[in-house]
Amino acid sequence: MNDDKITNILVCGIGGQGVMTAADILAEAALRQGWDVKKTEVAGMAQRGGVV
Repeated sequence: MNDDKITNILVCGIGGQGVMTAADILAEAALRQGWDVKKTEVAGMAQRGGVV
């Protein structure tokens, strides 16, 4: 990876859209390409069967 270049990717959406899965896949692909990956997940109060 070129240390002079920083790429920020924001993946966001609402419950049930597969955002966390998409972020997992993207992070894994970047890791396999040798990128330094930082990933965090923030889920709101309405999650896992709750009202959105």
